[in-house]
Amino acid sequence: MFELPFTLSSLQAAYETGTSPADIVEEVYRRIDSVGDPGIFICLFDKAEVLEAAKALGNYDPAKPLWGIPFVLKDNIDVAGKPTTAACPAYEYVAEKDAFVVARLKAAGALAIGKTNLDQFATGLVGVRSPFPPPKNSVDPDIVPGGSSSGSAVAVGHGIVSFSLGTDTAGSGRVPGALNNIVGLKPTLGALSASGVVPACRTLDTISIFALTVKDAYTAYQAAAGYDDDDAYSRRITAPALQPVPEKLRIGIPDAGSIEFCGDEPQEKSFADTVALLSSTGAEIVEVDFTPFYDVAHMLYEGAWVAERHTVIEDLMRDNPEAVHPVTRQVVGAALNLTATDAFRGFYRLKELSRKTEPVLAGLDLLCVPTMPTFYSVADLEADPIGPNSRNGTYTNFVNLLDMCGLAVPVAPREDGRPGSVTLLAASGKDGFLAALGCKLEQLASHTLGATGWELPAPSEITPRAEEGELALAVCGAHMSGMALNHELTSRGGRFLEASETSDAYSLYALAGGPPKRPGLVRGEAGSGGRIEVEIWALPLDQVGGFLAGIPAPLGLGTLALADGRSVTGFMCEAAGTKGAENITSLGSWRKFIAAPAASRSVAAAE
Repeated sequence: MFELPFTLSSLQAAYETGTSPADIVEEVYRRIDSVGDPGIFICLFDKAEVLEAAKALGNYDPAKPLWGIPFVLKDNIDVAGKPTTAACPAYEYVAEKDAFVVARLKAAGALAIGKTNLDQFATGLVGVRSPFPPPKNSVDPDIVPGGSSSGSAVAVGHGIVSFSLGTDTAGSGRVPGALNNIVGLKPTLGALSASGVVPACRTLDTISIFALTVKDAYTAYQAAAGYDDDDAYSRRITAPALQPVPEKLRIGIPDAGSIEFCGDEPQEKSFADTVALLSSTGAEIVEVDFTPFYDVAHMLYEGAWVAERHTVIEDLMRDNPEAVHPVTRQVVGAALNLTATDAFRGFYRLKELSRKTEPVLAGLDLLCVPTMPTFYSVADLEADPIGPNSRNGTYTNFVNLLDMCGLAVPVAPREDGRPGSVTLLAASGKDGFLAALGCKLEQLASHTLGATGWELPAPSEITPRAEEGELALAVCGAHMSGMALNHELTSRGGRFLEASETSDAYSLYALAGGPPKRPGLVRGEAGSGGRIEVEIWALPLDQVGGFLAGIPAPLGLGTLALADGRSVTGFMCEAAGTKGAENITSLGSWRKFIAAPAASRSVAAAE
């Protein structure tokens, strides 16, 4: 029992063979005692109370995805009957009910263990801005634990619990993950309700999730996600089952002129090694100027959003300023020099800067960045409480301002032994896409889990399928991953399911006209053509009409026969539309046609 990894798969296997939730609860508290860090918890729940909750679960119920799974949560999130402090004793209140997300997790079978330490009022990325003893980094106590969700990350890093809740406005759900060698999932804004959460910047906040593996984090996210009528910022964001990701991704990274490591060569090499791994999977790496993103990042602490933080603690700052941590008071106090006019100027400036990022993002499937540029020690923060914190946000501060989702993924340790981590970033609503890619990346980049030494579990098979409310659609041309029109699928919420081939009844043509060249797939008798490369995507049904409206004749939808005997909706071409077209069936792939020089295409087509 003492060596049991607290991954979901390990715990579920233990429950299937007769382990009781009470056994796991006892082990949680043994691990807390063994770690011996008084800075992790602000409010550790009484063990007898948690044992009662474990008993109330009844018999093992695998239909509940988090049955018997222990978790902790940041002490700016409410639990019924427990104090919420946001790491400020003068702010303390007793919550009347569970936060919306906590209630959903409990309904899924999860067991809450306690509430964890944080940078006061979630203002910071270092984890040492608390009136309570700050938690020690689980990997190396000389390094800052990361904030503001410090205790939540440290608890998972030690393997005390399977997952934890943090919050993330400027990177607080990602930087502590990197510093403790664990996963940090920062979801799309509004996917997780903020009801029962003390805000930092209400317009930009989200609950975040730490876990030992990407799949565990995403499973907790699926259980927690849901629309909340009582939260004005809640959004109807789907949390689909994990699906495979295409190999032909276009991944943007900061170019040589804009990437920043603060002189940390091992960090630079770690990132380069991870990018090489992604490239080895077939992804195209695109270097982009990150200046527009940095310009957005600077907005977070230089204007309207500092004033938004002030709205939360205005009374405390006025009536009892000494109750506020000195650094927090310095940061938030800047709001007193701002006016409503400044706020609107900030909104306008953000919109202008956001527009500058749009052409950079338009041709990419995602961004990959270092989670942070370098590491800082506790001593560094004692010498300079502001500078290191700001630099920790280099690759995180812009994300919520641009309404992106993010996933910090542990990768192989750096050459000096410190944890490696990168963050994957994509447009809102692509949380499942990032999680699927993160599952793939963490397997490629071998590492152990947190500070535990536990090995990464073997990957579980992902079964591609369209969900209810989606159409499985086969594409064979420029709409395939990594090609010019793929954004017409992804911008509509399309999800890659799998690569496949047609039966041998199809001929592929490069239609007359253009540029650009367009493919046409024509069905004949069995054996009359060849197997043609296709990709199958899941497209939300409410987006199908708009997508098809942009598809010109002679193309349309029909039933496509695949090589494995299945049938799927796919693009077909009218036979009459092939007049003057080039038959490229022998190439078997529109990619090969586009990639090959014209002369070699003609030779191949003639053979």
